[in-house]
Amino acid sequence: MGSEEDMRAAAEPLEGGPSVRWARELARELQIDLLAGSILELVPGQEKLANTSVHVAPSGEIRAVYRKIHMFDVEVGGRVYRESELEEPGEEIVLSHTAGGQELGLSVCYDLRFPELYRILAVLGARIIAVPAAFTLATTRDHWEPLLRARAIENQAFVIAANQVGEHPGGQHSGGRSMVVDPWGVVLAQAADGEGYVLADLDLERQREIRTRLPSLANRRPGAYRWPGEVPA
Repeated sequence: MGSEEDMRAAAEPLEGGPSVRWARELARELQIDLLAGSILELVPGQEKLANTSVHVAPSGEIRAVYRKIHMFDVEVGGRVYRESELEEPGEEIVLSHTAGGQELGLSVCYDLRFPELYRILAVLGARIIAVPAAFTLATTRDHWEPLLRARAIENQAFVIAANQVGEHPGGQHSGGRSMVVDPWGVVLAQAADGEGYVLADLDLERQREIRTRLPSLANRRPGAYRWPGEVPA
């Protein structure tokens, strides 16, 4: 984050870029699934940058690439943000798979406010949804946890949300409080207000039980859902 000049200087290609190279080497060394998200990507043939999250397999192979769909064009905390001036929105909803065979849905930051994306990921089979983020300090305090728990409950999915914390160049602040939420909406782990990490076990059998006993995904009625012809802002 920072000025346009700083962000363009920090942008990198997926192939050969330092962040993705680091992620691939680390995933291979530790034999883990690693989500490197998000980075500023230089997309070939595209003037604007992409806000990109990359899922790397334990082999070091890039398993999936997701480019953030929703642009953060808002006014919050007395500050105006116009992400679309520098970044091009993605067009593809991305479902990946971990080495253990678990379906992993990808999203980034402001995407969290758009439940349609998460419902489609769940319908596609996502059991885990990742949300790397840089939520502002104000929205972290008031919206971060309720939105994460809502997305988990609605879609009966585990939500793993890593939020940046502290001050960025240009005086922007992110609020931290990274957390893991289970399909019942219970916060399994939450970081303190500072740098750190959290760990949680994902009980996939418990998830199956929730989806069986309270089958809200199975009880959907897609034929009855019709978007209005015009949606006022």
